[in-house]
Amino acid sequence: MIYGLKKWFRTHAKAGEQIQAWMIMLPGLILMTFFVWEPLFESIRMSLYKTRNVELVRFIGLDNYISVMGKDDFIQALINTFSYTFWSLLLGFGLPIILAMLIGETTRGKGFFRTAVYLPNMLPGLAVIILWSAFFSGEKSGVLNILLSKVGIPQQSYLTRAEWVIPIIIVIATWKGAGSTALIYMASMASISPDLYEAAAIDGATIWQRIIHITLPAIKKLAGTLLILQIISVFQIMYEPMVLTKGGPDNASLSLMQLMWQYAFGGAMNYGKASAVAVTVTLILLVMTLIYSYLDRKESDWD
Repeated sequence: MIYGLKKWFRTHAKAGEQIQAWMIMLPGLILMTFFVWEPLFESIRMSLYKTRNVELVRFIGLDNYISVMGKDDFIQALINTFSYTFWSLLLGFGLPIILAMLIGETTRGKGFFRTAVYLPNMLPGLAVIILWSAFFSGEKSGVLNILLSKVGIPQQSYLTRAEWVIPIIIVIATWKGAGSTALIYMASMASISPDLYEAAAIDGATIWQRIIHITLPAIKKLAGTLLILQIISVFQIMYEPMVLTKGGPDNASLSLMQLMWQYAFGGAMNYGKASAVAVTVTLILLVMTLIYSYLDRKESDWD
């Protein structure tokens, strides 16, 4: 009898804890449903219809996808978006790690350097674009042209050169976002036991050996997560090329998200085709995320 009562109380106590946990998560689930899942499914639905503004006129299946993907501007935007991703990983992935290590090694003014690297992230995105457009201006008054003229380099037009425009945009995006990522790495590095570094130093390990064998393995998982988040973020780049170059020269900086905006708000007002581009971007990112998860799981199995 007593055993049965104890079992009943334990069972109902666990049920109560589960209900309490679901009640805590319920507001977040509701917000996720209305602001993430519902718009996502509505975009998928809209991409399968001929639209008049946001009104669904007629079901047309995959015609929007076929129409969008058959155009040269989509192919160019797709190539450009992968190019943005490549340059972002080349120029911007390792920089926050280096900044975190350098600031972590400083003995004085660490708070000042933390604030300094995070400051660009606090600036409004449009203000950053205007600031850098003045820096890279092709006019004589452009800051970079003024600096280069001091060493005898002639005036250049940087943002009208197709081979330069994407790396320049990535430099701007990296300048704005690297500091906040560096702070995340610094928080992870702060959790590494100092005893490991002291033992390595006693054994005669150089600073590079300590970085390779202690620091980098400790932040490996975090770096992998930030890698996929960076790819997702860069794949959605839009306002930088839109404001800085308007997708030019000759669509050399046009991104998929900017193409989506053009379909929806750039005059065509074709929300069906815009939704088709948005769903395509989502599918590409989903596939890339699944590939990363599979490779990460395989690596964990090997470990």
